Amino acid sequence: MRLTRLPPEIRPVLENGIPAAMVTCSADGTPNTTIISQVYYVDETHAALSFQFFSKTIRNVRENPRAFVCLADLSGHASWVLQLEFQRSETEGVIFDTMEMHIEAIASMTGMSGIFKLRAADIYRVLSVEKLPYPMWTGASSDDQSSTSA
Repeated sequence: MRLTRLPPEIRPVLENGIPAAMVTCSADGTPNTTIISQVYYVDETHAALSFQFFSKTIRNVRENPRAFVCLADLSGHASWVLQLEFQRSETEGVIFDTMEMHIEAIASMTGMSGIFKLRAADIYRVLSVEKLPYPMWTGASSDDQSSTSA
């Protein structure tokens, strides 16, 4: 089996502090979308997602271990879509401690200290990575262009 690797250019996107969208499905195919605080680079083939308070998402992942995560790359004018497969949860150790410290920093800066609580660092294997450039924006809508040409 060929391993999908996270490209080096995604590292700053994982560290930019912008929450990510996560999509899961239950065993019966019912979709669920949520926002997660953190996607953490573990190694070239794994990422950790913050598990804080998403009982439906976690239930879905335990029933069906596949998930998609969409990351915003504002400086690169793109979105990154990761297809992931759940491997395990960690509630202690270097990955958990680093993610917990980062989440507490976010909570402190937003006046929500003590509310954001990392329950686990969920480790996922990366199945695919896709960079989707944002469409070019010209600054003029089609309505603006039609009114100036009339």
